[in-house]
Amino acid sequence: MKQIFLLLALKVFFLLPLAAQFLQDQAAGVSGTIVVVNKSGNDVYFINRSDGEVLAKLPAGTEPHEVEISPDGRWAVVGNFGNRENPGNTLSVYDIRRLSLVRTINLGEHIRPHGIKWLAGTQRVIVTSGPTSHLLEVNVRSGKISRAIQMGEEAPHMVASTPDNQKVFASSVRSGNVSVYDLAAGRITGVFRSGEGAEGIDVSPDGKEVWVTNRGENTIAVFDTRTYRKLASMPSADFPIRGRFTPDGRLFLVSNAQSGIIGVFDTRTREQVAAVKLQPPLPPGEDPGRYFAEFANTSVPIGIVAADNYTAYVANTRADVVSVICLRRFEIIGHFAAGREPDGIGFSPIVPRRSR
Repeated sequence: MKQIFLLLALKVFFLLPLAAQFLQDQAAGVSGTIVVVNKSGNDVYFINRSDGEVLAKLPAGTEPHEVEISPDGRWAVVGNFGNRENPGNTLSVYDIRRLSLVRTINLGEHIRPHGIKWLAGTQRVIVTSGPTSHLLEVNVRSGKISRAIQMGEEAPHMVASTPDNQKVFASSVRSGNVSVYDLAAGRITGVFRSGEGAEGIDVSPDGKEVWVTNRGENTIAVFDTRTYRKLASMPSADFPIRGRFTPDGRLFLVSNAQSGIIGVFDTRTREQVAAVKLQPPLPPGEDPGRYFAEFANTSVPIGIVAADNYTAYVANTRADVVSVICLRRFEIIGHFAAGREPDGIGFSPIVPRRSR
């Protein structure tokens, strides 16, 4: 009886908010595709933004972690990180319009690809390889590594770049530092301290600031992208693991994995203006094999993306769902079913052909 009740509760939980969201989106003309990477499912879900329908479930490599969408929305690149026993060394490339896996890129000795950033106006992505302490510049079309950059910092993890592709910033959880690579000069031009457990990172749309989430000390640090001077530091509880700007740069969204809260910061005042608590139902029973299983009573939000200035999507690793957040009212307006342990998440304005 308990299982039947749980299934009914989950059905109501998903369908009612999604029905309301569907009507709202239809009125607003919202469309596009949410791309979510499922670590333990070893797959990628392509979800219709307007109604939550899973358009396709495509295979990835072992334990994929992050996804990056091309600026035109056509392509998705996924890093296949691997598990504890078998480190991954490949990227999976997907055609979003056709809902197909088109290419697998082998990175050779550069294992555990993680952070990915598409260089605007090019066919290239920057990828981190933590164990080899490298940044890789990879041509997505040819499938070749065009540059392998030795980093001064141990285990670069997440990566961001300025809109003009001049500078790439890579965070290191282990050292708490951020390294700066100048693409034109072809060398490291700076290393600065962010904070313990520096991980989530994003550059403001105007290219002037880089914001870093420091999960080990529950802070967010703000730096000038030209001088690397620290401009501000704000608290963010608990375990801030990812951060993303809205397209207009007005808000900075932070996923706090341990507290299950999405922190919303005004980028002008640098003050937190909202805290959205994510409370989707968790799968029944305990599973010590899950990532962050030690975090009790939280859905473990990790990946986050702002599809526009009004709506954000968050991957709940422990709850196996994507939460939809209204950035006008700062509240949850629905959930989409995802695969097992969703992590990286991205948005494309393209509405692909529906699978049959």
